[in-house]
Amino acid sequence: MTIRSTQGASRILFLAALCMGFSGLVAAQLFSSQENWVESVAPPPPAFDTAKLVPIVMPRYMTLEFGVDPSTIVVTPDGVVRYVVVARNPSGGTTNAFYEGVRCATAEVKVYARSNGQEWEKATDPQWKPLRFQNSSYSRRLAAQGLCGGAAPRGSVGEMMRELRQPVREVE
Repeated sequence: MTIRSTQGASRILFLAALCMGFSGLVAAQLFSSQENWVESVAPPPPAFDTAKLVPIVMPRYMTLEFGVDPSTIVVTPDGVVRYVVVARNPSGGTTNAFYEGVRCATAEVKVYARSNGQEWEKATDPQWKPLRFQNSSYSRRLAAQGLCGGAAPRGSVGEMMRELRQPVREVE
C-alpha cells in the first residue's frame, strides 16, 4: 500500500465518520423535537354546513359518503390540521360528523368529538392513533388526498381544497 492510497483511505474514513456523526445529531434533534412536542388546546367543534362538503374519494364498496367542510379546516402552529368530516348515507338516514385532527408529521389522527347531526359529544380521553390502524379509512384518505403533503400540512387551506377536488384516484 502506498502513502497516497493510505491518505485517501484516511480521508474517506474521516468523511464517513463525520457524516455518521452529523446524521446522528440530526436524528437526535428530530427525535427530541417529537418527544417535546405539545399539542395546542383544541377549541370546541366548529359549526359545519353539509351543503358545502367537499367529497373524499372512497372505495366503491363503501356505502357511506364522506366529505369535509372547508370552512372547518384549520392548521395550528403546532402542525395539527383540524377539521369536521361528515358521513352520510346517500339513500337518506343519519348524518354523523367527526371533529378530528391529523398530525401529518407522525401520520396520526385524533377524534375530539362526534355528532349525530344535532349536538356534539366530546370524546372521552382522545388519543393520537396511527392513521394506518383506523377502522375506517376516511381519515387516512383525507390526509393523503389533500391535508398532508408528505410529513407536513399543505401550505394553505386553499391548496388542501385544490388537492381534494382533484385527487389522484387509486386503482381498486
